[in-house]
Amino acid sequence: MEERFKPLFESAVLPNGKRIKNKFVLAPLTHTLSNDDGTASDREIAFMKSRTHDVGMAITAASYINIEGKAFPGHPSISKEADLEGLTELARTIKQNGAVAIMQIHHGGARALPEYVPNGDVKAPSQIEDYGYGKQQPHASRAMTAEEVEAAIKDYGRATALAIQAGFDGIEIHGANHYLIHQFVSPYYNHREDKWKDPFAFSKAVIEEVLEVKTALAPGDFVIGYRFSPEEAEKPGITMEHTQRLIQELITYPLDYLHASLMDIQSVTRDGKYAGATRITLLKQWINQKMPLIGIGSIYSGNDALKGLALGADFVALGRGLLLDPHLIEKIEHGKEDEIVNVFDAKREDHHQLPDELWQLFNKGRYPVPKKEI
Repeated sequence: MEERFKPLFESAVLPNGKRIKNKFVLAPLTHTLSNDDGTASDREIAFMKSRTHDVGMAITAASYINIEGKAFPGHPSISKEADLEGLTELARTIKQNGAVAIMQIHHGGARALPEYVPNGDVKAPSQIEDYGYGKQQPHASRAMTAEEVEAAIKDYGRATALAIQAGFDGIEIHGANHYLIHQFVSPYYNHREDKWKDPFAFSKAVIEEVLEVKTALAPGDFVIGYRFSPEEAEKPGITMEHTQRLIQELITYPLDYLHASLMDIQSVTRDGKYAGATRITLLKQWINQKMPLIGIGSIYSGNDALKGLALGADFVALGRGLLLDPHLIEKIEHGKEDEIVNVFDAKREDHHQLPDELWQLFNKGRYPVPKKEI
């Protein structure tokens, strides 16, 4: 290994004492491989095994906490007892090579798909039209009642209990990417007039529910993380000023990490007071050493990962990079960085060792990645 890459392979300890063997995290990947009922499929297990052998931490695909939050085909579930057998095997598979196994718990909100939601009754913080996964036309959603908001909070707690029972090392609360928790934070989605109009009230209630379940059922080193999107393009939407206030709320809780959802770890703030400032660096400053920060986005090499650490990330999450090359981390560690496959090649016979569903998505341009010139 080149000397300069050694920081990437140093272990780190989370606030609760959980040790992570290196700085690499498998990002939550929308793989669409689960069974129709949300239980884990054999192909899903095999795919996760192929992408978790070198990482220090692995986060599962977003997994719905209630069928009303199902947002894409092949969407995994952590909503019912019948899920436990597959979840247990998934946790075991992730952990067998030393990775810390994190279950991401999720609800699609306005982006849940009517064809999967009972009676097509899509619910969101407020009435709105939105686009679902892979859809060209928007669909409608209605405002959740106060009782439905409270029930959703309990669903996050139930999902946490299932993750504990299945043997996961922790959970990540999915508060990013225009899904339900993000929607409550965003002024674009949240037009409520009750107590849930406070953009941070729902996030805080979910965190408190999850922490209560952890205290009751899990060991002290069970990990609780929170993922968020620092900005959104919609107007009026989440800005870095909004996110600064969100961070101020989040760091008051005993969370073990925060995870910034970005397409490029080196990206800069779009507009407003902090326009042009590097997002990860700002977030690191605002967190003020209270907990680690995971950065993600366009990391295809050891150099990209080092830049992420230099900008302020404590861990770097790999998504598209590990999809293109499942041996990316191993190649960095063994001085073979020049052998990393960091461009999509539509003519590769091994299809980048991807399941057919993901291979087809790459072919259709669903994932923005560097591509081999034809």
